[in-house]
Amino acid sequence: MEWLPLGDFADYEQPTRYLVESNNYNNNFKTPVLTAGKTFILGYTDETDGIYKASERPVIIFDDFTTANKWVDFDFKAKSSAMKMITSKDESKASLKYIYYWMNTLPSDLVDGDHKRQWISNYANKLIPIPCPDNPKKSLEIQQKIVSILDTFSELTAELTAELTARKMQYSYYREKLLTFDKNELEWKALGEICLATQNIRWKDNNSTYRYIDLTSVSRENNSIIETSEINSQTAPSRAQKIVLKDDVIFATTRPTQQRLCLINDEYSNEIASTGYCILRANTDVVLPKWIFFHILSTNFKNYVEENQSGSAYPAISDAKVKEFKIPIPPLEEQERIVSLLDKFDILTNSISEGLPKEIELRQKQYEYYRDLLLTFPKEN
Repeated sequence: MEWLPLGDFADYEQPTRYLVESNNYNNNFKTPVLTAGKTFILGYTDETDGIYKASERPVIIFDDFTTANKWVDFDFKAKSSAMKMITSKDESKASLKYIYYWMNTLPSDLVDGDHKRQWISNYANKLIPIPCPDNPKKSLEIQQKIVSILDTFSELTAELTAELTARKMQYSYYREKLLTFDKNELEWKALGEICLATQNIRWKDNNSTYRYIDLTSVSRENNSIIETSEINSQTAPSRAQKIVLKDDVIFATTRPTQQRLCLINDEYSNEIASTGYCILRANTDVVLPKWIFFHILSTNFKNYVEENQSGSAYPAISDAKVKEFKIPIPPLEEQERIVSLLDKFDILTNSISEGLPKEIELRQKQYEYYRDLLLTFPKEN
């Protein structure tokens, strides 16, 4: 095993010829527009010139400011000039996929701050372990065996992720179908008619400590509270006003199309939420809390919000306008039947402790464990 500079084996190209010229993205277009960061596919373009043919020669895309990188084996256009295309100088000496997997064992250490170009000043100088460098054939065989093992783990994770995406689409489809009723079949009521009044806290002479549910406390991915802060009468921000109880549905009325909402569970009952939330407390003689929750997740409600929000830089919708939204009110027994079906889909797709997301998390950890094990070699003195 010999440790040699990555720049001896990996070449780079500026994306100048492959940059997208228009921001007119549309899912009906053919060519994906990429960044190396978390978003990855920004959208799709109809541009036909300057397409990088990664289907013919796969590439690592590398963000020259953040060191984020992705393996790409399909044709694309690049969004940013900060994104370098990394290829192998000689596949018979160093497999590009081997280089990619090894790069992802490295800590994201940035040189001289976030705006320093990282490839030339940092990554090209990193020492990559090359097995049997004096025997290229054997070296490549070892690299390919490592790549094959890691490809298997990556494919398992990718398959589960694809299944999760399909399940989410399936869940969304059945949610819309199960919540759709003819206007003439049932009575429809505004949320304000079927919700109870809520209360604000009186901070004066209150010596208790509460958990504060701010706008960033609720995850958009799984509609649950992920973090809170402790507040009291001395530290509470001015927006910390609304008392929430178990089974309240809270919906963020600032940037409302993001659909930041959740159902309050036992853990957060009697805590304090921001005035940036509309609190929907079901009158359980008429409607189930989850019947409201699932309707707030629906496409109909999202469209209603888009039509009724105001403000361009900081869009918002009033609590009063949210409570004007009308939903169908079938008998409680029918609500229970439909909610039970939707709960099963919800657990499978969105729960962090059950279903596919947990399986994907475990697979990812397994992949990372074996990746680091296979690509960590002692350096000889």
